[in-house]
Amino acid sequence: MSVPLYQAKAEFFRMLGHPVRIRVLELLQDGPMPVRDLLTAIEVEPSALSQQLGVLRRSGIVTSARDGSTVVYELAGGDVAELMRAARRILTEMLAGRNELLEELREAEVAAS
Repeated sequence: MSVPLYQAKAEFFRMLGHPVRIRVLELLQDGPMPVRDLLTAIEVEPSALSQQLGVLRRSGIVTSARDGSTVVYELAGGDVAELMRAARRILTEMLAGRNELLEELREAEVAAS
């Protein structure tokens, strides 16, 4: 029995729904990074990062390669980077709308005084 597309999309977005995973994906947009650099940038416990990297790796969104004792992660494809850029644009538009509304409310408050 196949999963409906909307359900598969919901699972995909649920998988992305963790701040550490999002931060990893943001960092990897600039290219491959060793785990030690990810740890420095994200400032979480190594076990927590390892757990979240495992989720991303099992989902196929990131890949890993060992170089000696160093494990390097990278995005599996450019579509993930584009998704992260699209999310940033959407959030920027949403927040800009809120700022405009806040400014209108402030102006109305001043006018009512």
